[in-house]
Amino acid sequence: MKNVTSAIIWLLIPCAFAWFVWEWGFCRFYVPPEYMAIVTAKTGDLLPPGQILAKKGQKGVQEDVLGEGRHFRNPFLFEWQVMPLIKILPGKIGIVTSKVGTELPEDEFLAMPGQKGIWRRVLGPGKYRLNQQGYQVDIIDAISIPMGYVGVVTSLSGDQAPSGGFAARNQKGVCQDILQPGLYYVNPKEFTVDVLEVGVNQVSLLGVKGSEVITKRQIATQNKAANELQRNVLMEQREKREDYIEQSQSLGAVSKTLARVPGKPPVSPAGKLKKTGEEVKVRDEKTLQIFALSQFVEFPSKDGFTISLDMTVEFELLPESVAVVFRTYGDLPAVVDKIILPQILSVSRLKGSAYGAKDFIVGEGREKFQNDLTETLANTLKTKNIIIHNALIRHVGVPMQILDPIQQASIAVEQDLTNKEMQNTAKKQAELNTDMGLIEQKREQVVQETEKLKAEINADQEKQVAETYALASKNVAEIEKDSAAIRADKVRKLGEADAKVIQMVEGEKAGGQLMKAQAFGDAQAYSLWELASALTDELKITILHAGPGTLWTDLEKAKLGELGGAKLLMEPAKPAK
Repeated sequence: MKNVTSAIIWLLIPCAFAWFVWEWGFCRFYVPPEYMAIVTAKTGDLLPPGQILAKKGQKGVQEDVLGEGRHFRNPFLFEWQVMPLIKILPGKIGIVTSKVGTELPEDEFLAMPGQKGIWRRVLGPGKYRLNQQGYQVDIIDAISIPMGYVGVVTSLSGDQAPSGGFAARNQKGVCQDILQPGLYYVNPKEFTVDVLEVGVNQVSLLGVKGSEVITKRQIATQNKAANELQRNVLMEQREKREDYIEQSQSLGAVSKTLARVPGKPPVSPAGKLKKTGEEVKVRDEKTLQIFALSQFVEFPSKDGFTISLDMTVEFELLPESVAVVFRTYGDLPAVVDKIILPQILSVSRLKGSAYGAKDFIVGEGREKFQNDLTETLANTLKTKNIIIHNALIRHVGVPMQILDPIQQASIAVEQDLTNKEMQNTAKKQAELNTDMGLIEQKREQVVQETEKLKAEINADQEKQVAETYALASKNVAEIEKDSAAIRADKVRKLGEADAKVIQMVEGEKAGGQLMKAQAFGDAQAYSLWELASALTDELKITILHAGPGTLWTDLEKAKLGELGGAKLLMEPAKPAK
């Protein structure tokens, strides 16, 4: 039994080693970060007709993909292909078209996950592992609405909304809710977003040259990516407007499309900007703000003359009414073409026919016509949710047969007024010269008076300085006098004190001497005491008893002529009594 166990162990060891070499050497593969592996099974059940991706146990491309990391698959049973993940950058969205799943109902064209077709849901920024054999992902820009614009949403799926009403959920048509400025991840297959300007725009009627609509410019931000997205949205909206103008042209309603901007790409006969090379990328943003129509204002005056006008009308679309305007009329070119321009033409002809040709030349008449035009347009278009702020008359075209006489008369009147004004100017100039002379005279007078005041002030100051100096000198003399008296009194008192001190000290000394003399009782004794006190302790005294002869003789004999460096004179000793 022991031998059998040992044999089994020795058999398992090479089998385990062979399995390890097989798994790690031939079956192992690695999927790096931001990649995925698409696996194809070589064995299994055959796929039914119409099925593209295989489930587990079926032969073919597997529906499930492998994520990043280490994986083991038998190379005789499977094949694999490492591919990059689907990456969607910020500001982009992914539109998924599924090739697998159940068929859509007949009345639907957008799919849910698990159904075949275009997904209703879009992929936002991120990384996704979708098998590209069964799913197609188209990456497009998100909708970025600039400041000063709003987005009108039109639903493309669902039941048709009632006529004249907004589309509710799961209905087709224009939605009532608008998109404010910002970034939106909207499926363009489910919704279309039209970007309309809110705020004040202009319609300029340029006589026979046509009409020009100027809209607001895009407000640039610090984010370059956001600016590019917003510019792309405006360019797309611009293309829609070009299409509308081109279609209107084909119907004969409009004979001219885009106005050419000086220094910008030219306008083609079809009405669209020519696109050559890099021109598409660098198209100036100003071309996004202008489009032109061929409408112009021309009407007969009250006295039968043909009048043409150049005018500018400022209008505004409010955010709360943009959806209503768009649902009723369409985009801004349609609003201008269908509503604003016809009303301008109608009101101008109606009001203008009540004025004579001369009224359009004279300032007061033209101002009155302009005010009437503005008020009538504002009242008419207010009911259509369009606000009119101003209607400004810039130029009036009047026939020369009436314009020239009126201009000549006006020039004569103006010349007369000019001459009168020149006379008034000369008169005013003379008055001005007189006034300037008076002003110069007054100035000299002021200068003289100022010098006089300065001299008086200086004299008064000098007088005050002299008086102050004299008073100060007097005070100094008085103080000096008092100081001298004090010093004399000080010297006298100090002399008296010194004399008194000397008197007291010397008197006390004399009193002391007297007391000493009285203490000895004899003046001679006191004198001897004083003598003794004055003697030094080193003094030596020798007493000699001299015989007959002289003192000097004896001293010489005794060799005591000098004692201690001093000469001593001694009297002869007297005989004792």
